[in-house]
Amino acid sequence: MDRKQVTGWVAAYEQAWRTPGTEVLATLFTEAASYLQGPYRTPVIGLPAIARMWEVERDGPAEVFHLTSEIVAVEGDTAVARVEVRYGDPVEQEYRDLWIMRFAEDGRCRSFEEWPFQPA
Repeated sequence: MDRKQVTGWVAAYEQAWRTPGTEVLATLFTEAASYLQGPYRTPVIGLPAIARMWEVERDGPAEVFHLTSEIVAVEGDTAVARVEVRYGDPVEQEYRDLWIMRFAEDGRCRSFEEWPFQPA
């Protein structure tokens, strides 16, 4: 992976969050991917489980949010991004996250680890 590919993956992730259904997740994650929503959370394992979690966690494709990201590092199959998400208009909730992603050879994510931070 390189920075351009990771930037494209993050953009595709955002677009998927805005898209009805979960079929698009197969283009982002491998069948056996793990998705960790926080450092002390139990990982969600496998594409079907990720799809179920995805539907529970989001308010739907019409959810109002603004996402910005910066790729911090890419080395081999591993990338780190700093992501800021602000929900609502006006903003009701916001997060600053670090995403650690490990990619398969085909460019899909095989391991996604999120470190979310909220304002105090």
